[in-house]
Amino acid sequence: MDSGLYEKLVKAGLLIPHVEVETSFDSEAFKVIQPERVPFISYPYEWSFSQLKDAALATLNIQKRAMKNDMSLKDASAYNIQFVNGKPTLIDTLSFEIYKEGEPWIAYKQFCQHFLAPLTLMAHCDIRLSQLLRVYIDGVPLDLASKLLPLKTRLNFGMLAHIHIHAGAQKKYSDKAVAPRKGGMSRQALIGLIESLESAIKKLTWKPTGTEWGDYYDATNYSDSAFEHKRNLVKAWAAEKSPKLVWDLGGNTGVFSREAASSGAFVVSFDIDPAAVEQNYRTVKTKKESNILPLILDLTNPSPALGWNHSERDSFGERGPADMVLALAVIHHLAISNNVPLPQLAEFFAARCKWLAVEFVPKSDSQVKRLLASREDIFPNYTREGFEAAFSARFAIRKSENVRDSERILYLLEAIKE
Repeated sequence: MDSGLYEKLVKAGLLIPHVEVETSFDSEAFKVIQPERVPFISYPYEWSFSQLKDAALATLNIQKRAMKNDMSLKDASAYNIQFVNGKPTLIDTLSFEIYKEGEPWIAYKQFCQHFLAPLTLMAHCDIRLSQLLRVYIDGVPLDLASKLLPLKTRLNFGMLAHIHIHAGAQKKYSDKAVAPRKGGMSRQALIGLIESLESAIKKLTWKPTGTEWGDYYDATNYSDSAFEHKRNLVKAWAAEKSPKLVWDLGGNTGVFSREAASSGAFVVSFDIDPAAVEQNYRTVKTKKESNILPLILDLTNPSPALGWNHSERDSFGERGPADMVLALAVIHHLAISNNVPLPQLAEFFAARCKWLAVEFVPKSDSQVKRLLASREDIFPNYTREGFEAAFSARFAIRKSENVRDSERILYLLEAIKE
């Protein structure tokens, strides 16, 4: 606070603001601070490529600004970053220490494991390797990244130095006591290290193509009239119920998320497809949308509780409930592609929202026909009547509308309090 760093970072939107508070509980704390509330906590394995990249660059930007104020980050964990007002923002106010001339950047290894290694794997191998962050809670081990990366990355100085040589040094000295280097690391050398990492991160790119749902709206069977009718219904229902928090489950590139957000809600736009989420996030950045958060989520295998005693990172369900959930063109995928019975779907959604805007897509629809083309139809209860019976056990049906020029039905349901 005295260095002026807090004020500069908050002004730049790089650090969550806080106020000091008085408390009545017994504490030996020097200060008690109350940070501004973050609308929704997300985790690195739920981010798109550009979200993780922007979080990495924000961390390095914060470190450079800190050094100008004779401070330094002692942590460079991706979990210290959250997306607030559409931008990556540091939430760990206590992760700074006073910079001491000659000392190396203590957070260097953590930065490489949490940001550089996964981004490089995503860019050079496969976008799905971001899910290694779900397995390794303190970042992707550098020796593993080095083994998985193609040979050509050894020809890139940044990748060679920060991943391959770094991994080799870790392995070589892992069981040895290493004396501090004489002369230490000068301020200029440390700045050079940060700039080298920044350059390496900026060069990493990924084009969101080649996945199943990245171009969903270009290949959909909706007519323009049906699409517009569905958008208007979602917008009207969100305006009528005025939810503060909306989850769009199966949000794709965020078309309907934006209709819900127009009511003033904060919308978390989830989708299983990394290309769709990447496109959604790029739109958020371009339009400077502060109340939409795109995230990657597989509804059949959602983010679990992770870490010590399952309590360091909350599961998907523990971060709810939302005021309203959108489940548009998603029920048939869960019920038919993934064999989840309709009563279980009703129970799942009822536990996570008060209001549910849900679309039922019948077997006569071309999209459902496509799902059934390669498998036996073992779903006798997958009918409109079967859907209404299953969901009526947990919801009251408040509205139902036939989507114009289609056989699809959009429902507005209210969860029944137990």
